Amino acid sequence: MPAAGSRAHDTRPVHQACPASASRYPAPDGRGIVPRPERRQAISDLTTRSSAAGRWRALRGFVAWERRIGLRAARRPHTAFLHEFVRFGVKQAWACLFGGAMLALLLATHRWYPPGAALARYDVLTLAAVAIQAAMLATGLETREEARVILLFHVAGTAMELFKTAAGSWIYPEPSVLRLGGVPLFTGFMYAAVGSYGARAWRVFDVRFVRHPPMVAVLALAAAIYVNFFAHHWLPDARLALFAASAVLFAGTQARYRIWRRERTMPLLPGFVLVALFIWAAENIGTYAQAWRYPHQAAGWAPVSLGKLGSWYLLILVSYALVALAHGARLATRRQAAAPGAAE
Repeated sequence: MPAAGSRAHDTRPVHQACPASASRYPAPDGRGIVPRPERRQAISDLTTRSSAAGRWRALRGFVAWERRIGLRAARRPHTAFLHEFVRFGVKQAWACLFGGAMLALLLATHRWYPPGAALARYDVLTLAAVAIQAAMLATGLETREEARVILLFHVAGTAMELFKTAAGSWIYPEPSVLRLGGVPLFTGFMYAAVGSYGARAWRVFDVRFVRHPPMVAVLALAAAIYVNFFAHHWLPDARLALFAASAVLFAGTQARYRIWRRERTMPLLPGFVLVALFIWAAENIGTYAQAWRYPHQAAGWAPVSLGKLGSWYLLILVSYALVALAHGARLATRRQAAAPGAAE
């Protein structure tokens, strides 16, 4: 996923580097200053046509304020860098909206939910997750395309949970009514949060790719990874071969994304690793909150093994394949646009 401070692909101002957006970004005069009337018009245009503000009116005031700050920050290199860095963090938090809400619920219910309540804590988490999803769809904070990715990942994650808990890989120690076998239904939403982040980050950062592998190969790798999550209980674990296959498949792939005014570039593989590390940290929060428990945590909480990073890396590849499948037409268009010699 995108990382702040990656090498800039194009150092020109956005009105020069992206002619299609020229009407949205006013050009500076000879002194490098954007005239005040044009500044005001640009702020008005962006707050009514930008994706987040266009879907949720409550955000328009914040977006307009952020644009004004950005126009001031752009006057000096150090303030421009600081503004872009903060903007990167805000965009990442926005992409993590559903996952962050779920983690907050885990911690809050662990700390304050009464143990003898008539409604089990796990059932509260399930109902809250459904309510959050419904609210995000109703308010436009989540698109139908993103909802489809979340549903696919929810189903895939729940199926794996049913198998893994039966195999004793981890347990859910608390009672609940809303469950399948030994799996509370809120767990599917934890997997869906990963898919939600991928789908939202793709949109929020306007991601496109250079030298992206064929989708048939990406989906084949994702299917092999998913099968190995089950098959390694009986057959030799193929994860080393899967790591190697992912390295070969995405070796030359670059992600191009926009934090602010410049398009930036980074290799896609390190992005997968960074997201896996983030999810490993979130898993430590989840197990601390007693949402689930690994065998080595039976006597009390202990950090999740770093060895789980490999599993999360592979699961990120499955999530990425589902997101890319949902964005299929857009991916194909952007691959053509990013081809050598194509106009940018």
